[in-house]
Amino acid sequence: TECEKEPGSLLWIFVMVGNIVRGMGETPIMPLGISYLEDFAKAENSPFYLACLHTATVVGPFLGLLLASFCAELFVDIGSIGADEITITATDARWVGAWWLGILICALLNLLVGIPFWFMPKSLVKEGETNEPEEASEKRVAPLQEHDKNETKQTMYDFIPFLKALFHNPVYMLFICITVLQFSAFDGMISFMPKYLEQQFGKSASDAIFLIGVYNLPVLCVGYFSGGLFMKKFKINIYQAANIAFWVSLLEYLLYFAAYWTVCDTSPVAGLTVSYQ
Repeated sequence: TECEKEPGSLLWIFVMVGNIVRGMGETPIMPLGISYLEDFAKAENSPFYLACLHTATVVGPFLGLLLASFCAELFVDIGSIGADEITITATDARWVGAWWLGILICALLNLLVGIPFWFMPKSLVKEGETNEPEEASEKRVAPLQEHDKNETKQTMYDFIPFLKALFHNPVYMLFICITVLQFSAFDGMISFMPKYLEQQFGKSASDAIFLIGVYNLPVLCVGYFSGGLFMKKFKINIYQAANIAFWVSLLEYLLYFAAYWTVCDTSPVAGLTVSYQ
């Protein structure tokens, strides 16, 4: 009884704060990156560039799942305990992988990747246009700076009315709802599918994570890339893109609905599906 004590570690706060900081750093990439592409790319090339951007956002989780699969095969106390002292395997329910190792590796890579962003220019010449003379560019610097200051002040006053107008825009709100549903489905799969594969098919945590990364994310990359290439080649407008998205989403729903008929036998669980005797 003397060795027993209530769990009271507050180290989870460091993980939570780290995730908050990571979210603050990653959030501007998508809205500002998309605006950056839209401002300086040709209209016919913009969908293809956006597809490349979204493909990269899927390649990242794919590589992350492969890294998580590798880290899950390592014991949580790697470095402080010898391999010969570990008496359980990765398929044991008591096994805890080195989850912290992936966080350290990704944090270092994020720091290295963020360095080139400091050297990106504030403005680029729009694709297909020529550089303007340096003298004309210098003459426009001062008026543009003054205009930016006035525009910033005006934006602060117009933010609330603009936000209210967005909330009353049915097309925008519908798009937000669709995005929430799509990400909810994706996050649900990432959260619960590994445990399902472990319980139903007797896979280890590392194998389950590896299978999810291999079977799901490369297909998404192909879809993003081919969709952007298709829009660039055939010059699809917004109305046509909305129609294509509707029919493809309907087909996706029907295919996922067919998964209800894919039923596996429930694994016996003592005290739940079978008795303890």
